[in-house]
Amino acid sequence: MASDEFRLVSSQVNNEGRLPRKYTGDGQGAKKNISPPLEWYNMPQGTKSLALVVEDVDAPDPCGPIVPWTHWVVVNIPPTLNRLPEGFSGKEEEVGGDYAGIKEGNNDWKVPGWCGPSLQNHGHRLEFKLYALDDEIKLGNNVTKEKLPDAIEGHVLGEAVLTANF
Repeated sequence: MASDEFRLVSSQVNNEGRLPRKYTGDGQGAKKNISPPLEWYNMPQGTKSLALVVEDVDAPDPCGPIVPWTHWVVVNIPPTLNRLPEGFSGKEEEVGGDYAGIKEGNNDWKVPGWCGPSLQNHGHRLEFKLYALDDEIKLGNNVTKEKLPDAIEGHVLGEAVLTANF
């Protein structure tokens, strides 16, 4: 991997690529469905905002083929940031500061924020995809993964991907 490559990492995804249980729906009590910490490096020149989509790329559709299942959508991450801290999801207002303008969209459960995978889906891959954009995304209060491709078309300066197993 080139040292100047746009990359996305998490200190909590271990060497085998495993996502710890507390970031899933199967953790215990308050130690479940916590959004994992993410960091990125070498943002492309001209980046004005970042967008994140996290999907289970091995999710089966009960009626047919494998269809990615969206666990998290985050838009308008300012280029002044290089990370989202652990447990960020649902706390944008509390965190404030540089994080205040960030918007979490609806996942495939139709609720905003992070919703981790569950053990019934054990053995799947969770893909974290971070887009560097040359503009902010203007989707109002209804941010979804389905609306994102049209909103970012022609504005993507780079993509960074992190894959975790669960």
